[in-house]
Amino acid sequence: MSRLDRLKMGKVETNHFQQFNELLRYVFQVTKKDLQLVGWEEREIALAKKPVLDQADVIGWFDGEKLVSQLAVYPFQVNIFGQTFEMGGLTGVGTYPEYANMGLMNKLMRQALADMRQRKQSISYLFPYSIPYYRRRGWEIISDKMTFEVKDIQLPKIKKVPGYVERMNIEHLDVKKVYELVSSKMHAAMIRNELAWEEYWRWDVDEQTAAVYYNHAHEPQGYLLYWISEDVLHIKEMIYIDQEARVGLWNFIGAHFSMVSKVVGNIFMNEPLAFWLEDADIKEKISPYFMARIVDAKQFIAQYPFIATGTDINLTFRLDDPMLEWNKGIFTLQVSPEGKGELVQSMEQPTFSLDIQTLTTMLLSYKRPTYLATITRINGDKKSVELLEKVINMQTPYFSDYY
Repeated sequence: MSRLDRLKMGKVETNHFQQFNELLRYVFQVTKKDLQLVGWEEREIALAKKPVLDQADVIGWFDGEKLVSQLAVYPFQVNIFGQTFEMGGLTGVGTYPEYANMGLMNKLMRQALADMRQRKQSISYLFPYSIPYYRRRGWEIISDKMTFEVKDIQLPKIKKVPGYVERMNIEHLDVKKVYELVSSKMHAAMIRNELAWEEYWRWDVDEQTAAVYYNHAHEPQGYLLYWISEDVLHIKEMIYIDQEARVGLWNFIGAHFSMVSKVVGNIFMNEPLAFWLEDADIKEKISPYFMARIVDAKQFIAQYPFIATGTDINLTFRLDDPMLEWNKGIFTLQVSPEGKGELVQSMEQPTFSLDIQTLTTMLLSYKRPTYLATITRINGDKKSVELLEKVINMQTPYFSDYY
């Protein structure tokens, strides 16, 4: 019997969590020394990832009793243009090298995507350790992360605001309240349940503090999650409802002028920080962050909020998908005058063609139809592209989570 014949696909249960962690650590080259440097002990990392097996859908390949390949899908939700979508969060992907090049992960992914479809998770997000690898399997970039560095002498001058900032524990209810308010307006953002919050904090081992901005009515309007280390103020995330809260939080940062030499942090949206600062000569670096893929195009389109144009719009196109047969073929996109969409199989002549990666990044508005047509990711007539521009909302995706 060959090695491939010995392998069986199955569900990874909680009693497999030691093997699950060992495979993760091997694939991502996490050593005992690495764990000790960040304060994790052997038992802690095992317990830390146990919730994956408790709450996620985890499948893998077994060689006898040995787990040799695996992936996990978290049950999450995201806000897409104000509409709540069920999202399958892919993570924990790995195969031991002696079992590589046997097609194991491809089969696991196909099964995981089929399971997501059954659970009505019409879209999947992941953090890519290799963008080309996931692109070949139907995922595409949908969000950016900007890292910045501001010297102490470049911090903005204090401006008067009617509210105030209070420092508090990062798990304070007002922190969650602010995130709920902001994420309800942020397209593509995670709708954080308890599991999402657990993952958000999981690998933060530094002493972090929350600074919450309150308006004159004592309503929380923004927060800053930060820590100070070796004369540097590190910002994990800063979000706010309005410019008042933004100014108030930067006032708080500026109050550290005599304590730190610089401020470094992350921004998860296309925000012109340099333009906003008086001294705009700061360091900024923009990198791709999360990827997504539409799992079931028909399910996704049925829920997707198109722009209401007051007229019926019909577009016939050819769709390709490198993994999923149900996303392949000729379809007609029907958008009602009210912006309700439906995708149906069609026998008509398509006016343009694209793949599932392009459809995903276009509908999430990371890249616009006109740009995608310019770089030949959409191939077809100009009128179809103009109609796509007309019905797809324009808002920069925001995603600040990690799992």
